Amino acid sequence: MMWRDQEVVRFRSGGAALEGIYHGPEPETGEPVFVLLHEGLGSIALWRDFPEKLAQTTRVSVFSYSRQGYGNSDPVPLPRPIDYMGEEAVSVLPEVLDHLGRDNTILLGHSDGASIAAIHAGRIQDTRVKAVILLAPHFFAEPESVTAIEKVKSAFETTHLREKLSRYHLDVEGAFYGWNRAWLDPAFLRWNIEDVLPGIQVPLLVIQGLDDEYGTLRQIEALEKGLRQSPDKLILEGCGHAPHLECEDQVLKKIVSFLNNNIRKSV
Repeated sequence: MMWRDQEVVRFRSGGAALEGIYHGPEPETGEPVFVLLHEGLGSIALWRDFPEKLAQTTRVSVFSYSRQGYGNSDPVPLPRPIDYMGEEAVSVLPEVLDHLGRDNTILLGHSDGASIAAIHAGRIQDTRVKAVILLAPHFFAEPESVTAIEKVKSAFETTHLREKLSRYHLDVEGAFYGWNRAWLDPAFLRWNIEDVLPGIQVPLLVIQGLDDEYGTLRQIEALEKGLRQSPDKLILEGCGHAPHLECEDQVLKKIVSFLNNNIRKSV
């Protein structure tokens, strides 16, 4: 792997061609690398400038990628299965880490990406993963989430949301409906990954906004109940579903503290 700051690369994982991008200098041997896992409608571009600021603030290099069906990665067959996050965590993410070729990674996931990170850490216990950071995670489906996602469906079909998202996704219909129809399937109300939480053996930081329209503090309570060790956490007032964008300074400061206490003393 040739690491070049800000370079967009193509690689294969899970039988599909995916896009990825590097931020920061090539890490020295043994140094940690963030692997970013985006939300249900995200992509490498929709992280905005957070990966660059994360690399600059922590002095830890960052790799992010667009999952199949998102960004400029290959389209995904529809419909997605209810357990699409579990499949991503177990079947695809290990190959992404193979591509990266690093044995010291920190998974940082947002929303769906946070759920994928938790499943990977809890089910596989991959020795390459040294810590997990979860932004607005989902461990089970809440009625509040379904209501918010129903509103997004209406917005996609009646407003300029479709046009806006088409700037970031090669297959905007597949990206949107692959996520939206899975979450709005009545069977999704039974989706639950709390069983993976006791298997997470690495340091974990969770960050949650109190005004998150897609999830409540019940998610954090489930995490604290399920883990064998206490998580580090940051609960943000006046913050919605994207704490890394809405409360960027507080999030970056907390991540630096978490790294200092758990990963390396020199960050």
